[in-house]
Amino acid sequence: MTETQELTDIKILECEERQTIVHCSCGDDYAFRIWPSTFLIEIETGRRSKLITAFNISFAPHWTLNDGKGFTLIFEGLSKSCRSFNLKEIIPQEGGFEVLNIQRNTMDVYHVNF
Repeated sequence: MTETQELTDIKILECEERQTIVHCSCGDDYAFRIWPSTFLIEIETGRRSKLITAFNISFAPHWTLNDGKGFTLIFEGLSKSCRSFNLKEIIPQEGGFEVLNIQRNTMDVYHVNF
């Protein structure tokens, strides 16, 4: 294995091991769901972190009744140089989840309201 390949493997592992956690509150909506096409988009570079999994919310096309507890989204890790990002659900209809200009913190755990 070459030194370049080793560095590439290390960078891949760093990205896989880091995660960004977003705890979400949803107001009075009766039901909600999340689409797999939900991303964290770094403002500086446009790089997208993919949604890995979600808790207490169904993936489209299924719906989850709002129990008032909210839900949690787990994304791939952000770039180390990222300072702010947008959470955006990119869907073929109106009403996707969106929170703009979230400021990065050292723990990569966030709380947002929709």
